[in-house]
Amino acid sequence: MFGDFLKRLTAPTPEPMVDSDARLALGALLVRLARADGHFDADEKARIKAILEQRYSLADASDLLADCEVLEAEAPDTVRFTRAIKDAVAYEDRLGVIAAMWEVVLADGKRDAEENSLMRMVAPMLGVEDQDSNAARRRIEARQ
Repeated sequence: MFGDFLKRLTAPTPEPMVDSDARLALGALLVRLARADGHFDADEKARIKAILEQRYSLADASDLLADCEVLEAEAPDTVRFTRAIKDAVAYEDRLGVIAAMWEVVLADGKRDAEENSLMRMVAPMLGVEDQDSNAARRRIEARQ
């Protein structure tokens, strides 16, 4: 279903993403994070849906979330997937992705070892500094 998109995303020199592609890639990354602990529950789905609606000014992101779930299942390994996003998305937007990822991690009120491990791995792969990731996490924790 997303073969052409994944080919463009993982090309040796990917083009900057158009908004619809960025929505899919970033949403799929959130789904991958939510699935990291083996439990993709209703709270995590609701959090991702709310993030997508807020971030992209959508009235209902149900269809987008469903597409992101399919894309995540078809996407290459996390290393290549995040590298492709890093190459195609501006740093400021990647910071927003890290904040959204922390929202997903903290959606169920606990930080699982698998999610923490994936966050420690993904932030540098996205080219986001540890201190920026930690600052985003603290902001999300303070809101909860």
